[in-house]
Amino acid sequence: DDVLDICSSWVSHYPEEFKGGNVVGLGMNEYELSQNKQLSSYVVKDLNRDPIFPFQDESFDKVTCVVSVDYLNQPLEIFREISRVLRPGGECIISMSNRCFPTKAFRIWLQTNDLEHIFLVGSFFHYAGGFDPPS
Repeated sequence: DDVLDICSSWVSHYPEEFKGGNVVGLGMNEYELSQNKQLSSYVVKDLNRDPIFPFQDESFDKVTCVVSVDYLNQPLEIFREISRVLRPGGECIISMSNRCFPTKAFRIWLQTNDLEHIFLVGSFFHYAGGFDPPS
């Protein structure tokens, strides 16, 4: 599978034995991205300044975002982009933590609890459109 890891850094948090096809990191720090051994390639970009992904439609089988969704200040635009770059039948996997950098997280994240975070991210999928309901 071809995988896009958004908000990527020096580690993608994939299992060590994971062997994807084309595994692309999209993140802000070039040095950290260059140290990520699980990536085939990477693109340096600040999604908070420009949420448009530099990839063609239907480019990836999976999109991941590991413990960083709470730092995206344009989440609906990002989730629309995730939908656009996913191939039919593709999956988006978002993992969240109960910890964050309060100075970086958007306000509603700081005003809600862990259960509400799940509903919040679910609303991003819902209102962005282009995703099937969970099964």
